[in-house]
Amino acid sequence: MNVTEFVDSLRKVELSELDVNNLGSWPIPVKILACLLLFSLLLFAGYNFHLEALQEELEQRQAEEETLKQQYSSKAFQAANLDAYRAQMNEIETSFSALLRQLPSDTEVPGLLEDITRTGLGSGLEFEEIKLQPEAVQQYYIELPIQIKAIGNYHDLATFVSGVASLPRIVTLHDFDIKAINSKSSSALQMTILAKTYRYNDKSLHK
Repeated sequence: MNVTEFVDSLRKVELSELDVNNLGSWPIPVKILACLLLFSLLLFAGYNFHLEALQEELEQRQAEEETLKQQYSSKAFQAANLDAYRAQMNEIETSFSALLRQLPSDTEVPGLLEDITRTGLGSGLEFEEIKLQPEAVQQYYIELPIQIKAIGNYHDLATFVSGVASLPRIVTLHDFDIKAINSKSSSALQMTILAKTYRYNDKSLHK
């Protein structure tokens, strides 16, 4: 059967006479055409599904490629600047060690109190109170508050504050309160101030 005969056979077929429940009774040309259509449909569907899977895989590989490029660029930059990073780390460690040396240990606190007292007396102040307050534990350090109450004129108080700031150990000053002494003939002032020094929290290394 050639193509012309095949087409003529299809033209003679009445679609209304075809019984979908009895495919075996269909004319041979119709069966052939139906098989071709079914095969084409399956081929088209399979091809589309395959392409979709390939497209997803391609996008995933492209995303991975971009991530790898960024990682490579970052690591290449780090490798190129490794010596600079090491030098910077050594500098940070040196600075950190220098700061730690400025934090008093428990045994150095009395000496620090003596330094504060000496600074105050050298500034012309009269101390009413120098009292250690309870420690305040932070993550990497421990605060050691010192309540100070002293009497002197404005210049003496300013000299004392400047002297404390110049101590070799780290001391910060907080909660200033200055008021005049109840005396008409005196220029003396009473200053209440909270000084804080610090020591390293060794336990933070073991957490």
